[in-house]
Amino acid sequence: MSSPTRIQRRRTKGWRAPEGAVYVGRPTRFANPARMVQAGHGLIVQWGSTGGGVGTFPADGVEARRFATALYQSWLDQPEQAETRALFRALLFGRDLMCWCPLPEPGQPDHCHAAVLLELANKPSEAPREG
Repeated sequence: MSSPTRIQRRRTKGWRAPEGAVYVGRPTRFANPARMVQAGHGLIVQWGSTGGGVGTFPADGVEARRFATALYQSWLDQPEQAETRALFRALLFGRDLMCWCPLPEPGQPDHCHAAVLLELANKPSEAPREG
């Protein structure tokens, strides 16, 4: 079995999601509560749909995406999210994950919450036990 990967979801004619892949964007339970919102000539990162903005980032979105991904990782790492982490591992283990974020260039970090979920779900020490 090959390692699960992150897939960029597309709207192009004829594109189909690979069989068994899971969409983890909005409005799913796996979505990142940190949103990138247009603000003047840049972006702000907002926690939730009504939360306050945190910082102003360049309009290209790279730093905003990095920050939003770090917020998601930090949120998942909180002790009170233990049940959420266990549920996500059980539901996503071994599955390809889809999101709208652009894929990184080879050798570059993947600033997408789906990459965080792939790592969480497929850690060898935390993989769900079969049987």
